[in-house]
Amino acid sequence: MKPIRLDGRSLTRAQLVDVAYGAHVELAQEQLPAVARAAEFLAEQVSREEPIYGVSTGFGSNADRLLGNHRLRDELPGSTRSNESLHEELQRNLIVTHAVCVGEAFAPEVVRAMLCIRINTLMRGHSGIRVETLQALTAMLNAGIVPVVPQLGSVGASGDLAPLSHLAIVLLGGGEAFYEGRRMPGAQALERAGLSPITLSYKEGLALNNGTAQMLACGVLALDKLEDLLDTADLAAAMTIDAFAGRLGAFAEEVHALRPHPGQVHSAANLRILLEGSTLADIPYHLVPKFRAWQPGSWDTAQAQQLRFDIGWDWVPLAQRHGREKFYRRFRPFRGGKKHQPQDSYSLRCIPQVHGAVRDAIAQAARVLDIELNALTDNPIVFPDAKAEFVEQQVISAGHFHGMPLALAMSYVKAAIPVLASISERRLNKLVDPSTNDGLPGFLIGNEDSTESGHMIVQYTAAAIVNDLASRAHPASVYSIPTSANAEDHVSMGANEARHVLAMADDLGKVIALELYTAAQALDLRRDMINAARDLANRADAAALAAKIAGGPTPGTLEYDAFLDEVEALRVELADADEFQPGRAVAAAHAAIRREIPFLDRDRALDGEVATAVRLVKDGTILGAARG
Repeated sequence: MKPIRLDGRSLTRAQLVDVAYGAHVELAQEQLPAVARAAEFLAEQVSREEPIYGVSTGFGSNADRLLGNHRLRDELPGSTRSNESLHEELQRNLIVTHAVCVGEAFAPEVVRAMLCIRINTLMRGHSGIRVETLQALTAMLNAGIVPVVPQLGSVGASGDLAPLSHLAIVLLGGGEAFYEGRRMPGAQALERAGLSPITLSYKEGLALNNGTAQMLACGVLALDKLEDLLDTADLAAAMTIDAFAGRLGAFAEEVHALRPHPGQVHSAANLRILLEGSTLADIPYHLVPKFRAWQPGSWDTAQAQQLRFDIGWDWVPLAQRHGREKFYRRFRPFRGGKKHQPQDSYSLRCIPQVHGAVRDAIAQAARVLDIELNALTDNPIVFPDAKAEFVEQQVISAGHFHGMPLALAMSYVKAAIPVLASISERRLNKLVDPSTNDGLPGFLIGNEDSTESGHMIVQYTAAAIVNDLASRAHPASVYSIPTSANAEDHVSMGANEARHVLAMADDLGKVIALELYTAAQALDLRRDMINAARDLANRADAAALAAKIAGGPTPGTLEYDAFLDEVEALRVELADADEFQPGRAVAAAHAAIRREIPFLDRDRALDGEVATAVRLVKDGTILGAARG
């Protein structure tokens, strides 16, 4: 893969994801003079003994303390003189004292993304870092050295100080890093990669650890997952619609043109594409039989007897049609699995509105992250060529490190994730519940002998995950805890927000996988039951089909001839139909599932199959099949 060129202005989310998963980077040579100019300017100002925050002063609440020409502690009894200047010590101490995160280490892709973001923002040429320090940081990234960055410790202002210090400390030969799959001291990782530790110069410690790289890295990687999960959620919903033989009018283009929220319009269009070619959706309700438990005498041929179910309808007697005669002239008087009604439940009918609102939340977050990727986020900001009377007009203390723009965007996404998971679980629940699944067997299993649970507990797992996601959706950004002796008296907590979203994205994928796993089972049953009715209509007469219909009159009664005529009309309609199939994209996704997970005809251990379904969603196999 060609290296990603970093110039501080053109990094994209897709490029960052590539770097996170292994791509190398290179520095834009035309931008390096601007980087060098800012560093040279700071060195010049220090030589003039100008007071500059973080360069010749302390940090945070120590900003009013100026560095002297020599160490007072050198005069203490028994002291050992250091060859390190106070300016170098200031920057080194900033890194080594701030690297205090705790908890499990971030995954390598998060840390690589953080490194890339930091290099890119420093390439803007307003941070005062030297070119050679940026080159050393780039060499560490390209060598595959991944600093160990524990996940807990950033309050999101002044940026991600503590986690970014864990990045920088390895550059100094400290901390820990992963290299070639092993965890080791940072100095050892540098040595094995053929690199050497560096000594920080003016403001370089502050440039390295003052910024929003952790929250931005987590946010970009989360959105990379969520954008595919949104399409996968649409796919799961489409498979469920086919399994219900659902109604498509709610997804019509002209309908959504009247309420054109972008995400809603997109999801409705996506559903139409996924369900294109379906002969299950919008099927006349009277053609859909209901499940009946298999019995030894259910079918009339040896081949049909291999089916895992029986089917049936209920006839509407003439006496129950008074005032409804016009209706029954248009629709046949048989009640099978589908109720005659013009609309499906909300979890089916409102998919564009719900999925679309989540799309809009993610689109808003993407807009914020795209800006942040090429923004300057450290402090102070150096304007070496500005016309100014005093140095503080050229080195300006501001608040670009504050993560609130990202924090609020992530709060929006954080609230949206359980919404998408919840509607997925509601569809799954409808599929397994015999009171709501439109004539499918309870828990999607034949259960002839009352010993089988089928997909019953799959829904429990989905419900548990949805509850967990909802419990984690409380926004961290609304709860600031001041830091640095109240010098930093309002912080964003954006690092926690983005970290939560990244973890929640994985759990959302599990819920969607459970819906797909269940919908595939339901789709097999629905398709096979309707096609079994079609096959019976093709090979038998009205009397054979009438045996599947409950509530009809007995032969010889006044109503029997009329009943048989109506059954014959049903038989002809079924026989004339082509084989019933789901949408082409749904069928491709279903086939991808069935290549690794067989139909559940009898209870068996499901844990391995559930794990497989989760993997097929995570690695994009099912979505890729539908897209293909």
